[in-house]
Amino acid sequence: MASRGAAGGGRRGGGGRPGGEDRGRGIGGQPQPYGRGDGAGRHHQPLGRGGRGRGGVEAPVRPAAPPRAVALAPAASSTSAAASSSSSAPAPPSPATALARSMGRLAVADPAAAPLAQGPAAHHQPPLSSKGVAHPARPGFGTLGRKLVVRSNHFLVKVADSDISHYDVSISPEPKARRINRILLSEIVKMHGATSLANKTPAYDGSKSLYTAGELPFKSMDFVVKLGKERREIEYKVTIRYASRANLYHLQQFLNGQQRDSPYDTIQALDVVLRESPSLNYVTVSRSFFSKEFGGERDIGDGLECWRGYYQSLRPTQMGLSLNIDTCSTAFYKSIPVVQFVNGCLRVTNPAQPFSDRDRLKIKKALRGVRVETTHQEGKSRTYKITGITSAPLAQLKFTWNEGHELTVVQYFAQRYNYRLQYTAWPCLQSGSDSNPLYLPMEVCQIIQGQKYPRKLSDVQVASILKATCKRPQEREQNIIEMVDHNNYSADRLAQMFGITVANRMANVPARVLPPPMLKYHESGREKTVAPNVGQWNMINKKMVNGGNVHSWTCLNFSRMPPHVVDRICDDLGRMCNSIGMVFNPRPVTEIQSASPNHIEAALRDVHKRAPNIQLLIVILPDVTGHYGKIKRLCETDLGIVSQCINPKPNKNKQYFENVALKINVKVGGRNTVLERAFVPNGIPFVSDVPTIIFGADVTHPVAGEDSSPSIAAVVASMDWPEVTTYKALISAQAHRQEIIQNLFWTSTDPEKGTHVNGGMIRELLTSFFKRTGRKPARIIFYRDGVSEGQFSHVLLHEMDAIRKACASLQDGYLPPVTFVVVQKRHHTRLFPEVHGRRELTDKSGNILPGTVVDTNICHPIEFDFYLCSHAGIQGTSRPAHYHVLYDENHFSADALQMLTNNLCYTYARCTRSVSVVPPVYYAHLAAFRARYYDEQAEGTDATSVVSGGATSAGGAPPAAFRRLPQVKENVKEVMFFC
Repeated sequence: MASRGAAGGGRRGGGGRPGGEDRGRGIGGQPQPYGRGDGAGRHHQPLGRGGRGRGGVEAPVRPAAPPRAVALAPAASSTSAAASSSSSAPAPPSPATALARSMGRLAVADPAAAPLAQGPAAHHQPPLSSKGVAHPARPGFGTLGRKLVVRSNHFLVKVADSDISHYDVSISPEPKARRINRILLSEIVKMHGATSLANKTPAYDGSKSLYTAGELPFKSMDFVVKLGKERREIEYKVTIRYASRANLYHLQQFLNGQQRDSPYDTIQALDVVLRESPSLNYVTVSRSFFSKEFGGERDIGDGLECWRGYYQSLRPTQMGLSLNIDTCSTAFYKSIPVVQFVNGCLRVTNPAQPFSDRDRLKIKKALRGVRVETTHQEGKSRTYKITGITSAPLAQLKFTWNEGHELTVVQYFAQRYNYRLQYTAWPCLQSGSDSNPLYLPMEVCQIIQGQKYPRKLSDVQVASILKATCKRPQEREQNIIEMVDHNNYSADRLAQMFGITVANRMANVPARVLPPPMLKYHESGREKTVAPNVGQWNMINKKMVNGGNVHSWTCLNFSRMPPHVVDRICDDLGRMCNSIGMVFNPRPVTEIQSASPNHIEAALRDVHKRAPNIQLLIVILPDVTGHYGKIKRLCETDLGIVSQCINPKPNKNKQYFENVALKINVKVGGRNTVLERAFVPNGIPFVSDVPTIIFGADVTHPVAGEDSSPSIAAVVASMDWPEVTTYKALISAQAHRQEIIQNLFWTSTDPEKGTHVNGGMIRELLTSFFKRTGRKPARIIFYRDGVSEGQFSHVLLHEMDAIRKACASLQDGYLPPVTFVVVQKRHHTRLFPEVHGRRELTDKSGNILPGTVVDTNICHPIEFDFYLCSHAGIQGTSRPAHYHVLYDENHFSADALQMLTNNLCYTYARCTRSVSVVPPVYYAHLAAFRARYYDEQAEGTDATSVVSGGATSAGGAPPAAFRRLPQVKENVKEVMFFC
């Protein structure tokens, strides 16, 4: 990914010399980053140990989890970070400095004491979570931007000083379905409520925890409950044992900012109380509740329907406890006969025709795990869970019955139930195990109502749900209020017993609208700068700040589009590229070809053979979808071709070609626009003062039901300081549903030399940054996507460990300060304008203005977090991004981090709009999803399952088995191929 195109100069740093001031002696006299490096691949101790490497040279490393028993030493000088960018290696640390480093001393800036242009400020003691992980204290609140008030879907909760007791629940034998747990507890309340339970109605989480208002008259008691009928009756033993008492005083101290540890157990107890009634009355899906009584169900095809519901979560905030309520919708199986479901999925025209293997596999995936009830006996029905589908048709299925007599399933139903089966050419549903199967003909089964569809929906189904649920802000706000009124929390009998009251009005929250940044374009354009208006701008009279040079290109057409139309598309695209600042050769390097979608690989290999050094391949996609992934996999991992796909729809307008040109420019090493203040000394606070690298990281997991597919991690990093616009991406497969990124840093042993070898994505990206800019990063900003609150501590410990080890492996004592920020989009906080329809308060879609930031009231009581709506809404209600700082050694003020994050959202390469999440995270998301196409087994070809040979991740354990992804070719990896 080149940092400059042919028409403009990328910044090299250090007077343009390859190594700048930081050149060291490398092998063969080549410039090497980080001084002499560590040729032996010195293996450093895990964080917190601060020990010696194998070469005997001390390498101090800051741990992510400081031991709580040791007193904090005085902080090191704030100039130490900048000193790490000098050519000489740092001196050995003093005992006090080493202790401060080993303790992971965090610092946050006080905005009153540290103006934005001045960088880091004095150190403050970090708070420690209940798990011993240091989190940055809130550095005051932001002051920049126009002040206003917004409403949020948080409802204030008050709790009386009551006695809440917690009991552990154990059930033997363990029920196969979690819904059985609630049935068992309901039976106990019916039978023993007035006696053993002393008329105390319990709140139950459906698993291991039960809560009561006041103590029960026993410390431990066993209850026996029988469920089922006749021979299928099961006897359960339920043990309820006293565990603890909720500490409401601790909770109040935490909410007041006087207590560091979050009283998770107490908050969970109150949350379970508020969820008890809806858990009994509605269908529960994770933290949401659904019911047909909410109305609005909609058929979305293939035997599925969309149900309305609401999300509910109790959260600690600065204003106290709040109940976050939001409307939502999801897909459920329709309660229809299985035969009707199959007809809807497969569009069956002839019931007498057997299933193909493909159709049988599709139905097996769609119905596995679904509960059905039988309908062939009048007045009787039994419930079964589908575990599979037979490979043989119903007419051929036989089993042994009644003292060894062999019968077909068709004969059995005729003799036993006087029922003549019709769909004998279809396979049979199977319940039970493979060793002891139970056959269920499809035509005698009905799908039970209220089962969520757990698998990936088709594009048509997703569009249907969005159409049904996409609500403007005013309508969504009204729907939420109606849902709160419907639930009437304060009148709930259980809530009253526990002394809980819930407000029926949304919280009013102070907010600010941050100003948009000025963007710079090329000097040759009529407009050299632009001030975005309500989150958007255009390319009229502007030229890309660094236009790429495309002299070698061609086009490959897989659609039915005639050749003259393809020629016109290529001409129009080339003219657009040239008009906005690129140098695009109007003539292709080889003749434009057309090929059948059935011969994609052969056609791509032919182009590569005829033009092996081609810079860009334009691909007109086939008319039928489903080939994009194969094209990208072959181009990027096999042939080393940078490609740009074009959809086959005719009548493309000027705006379409402009958007494609933006993508092409960054794919060939250009830059579209940069922040104007990037060219001003110290113009971008916390970026311009010292060489700064900005990372974005994400992990994507396979869709539900894909149990064999690996999870895929992607990490991107800026390569063009101080502009921070161009990014390089690395991808890596890892164990199924593993959230921690395993390949950030690893160590291994050279099998021939026996020496240690270091590697990993962080190390490679730091090295690439040095090669591009000639500078070592003296500051790291790490935006991490996709981490839930329950994973914060785990991810921070392991990934900060990997970042530290990657830095230390490059040069002894190389420890640039790190700011680790989690970015969350999958939350349910919504912000609404104080007055709907006011032009000065909303964008065109009726949403809050881009740049709206909230860092008070609904945010964490003591930690550093904020909500930022950086984009203008298009349809529906905008969702602000939630930024939560887990670790901050750069001492950001609230204003500085909010402004930096908002400004970066205007540098996204693929459009002339600000985007909803910071671009490095967006790019990591794109790269991870692109890599999903590289999983050849998922695409239908063979692949193997492997374990990385001998390599050990930063956590110290060898990675679990997973399918290896093919490597992206070097020339492709160096540009923003994922755009």
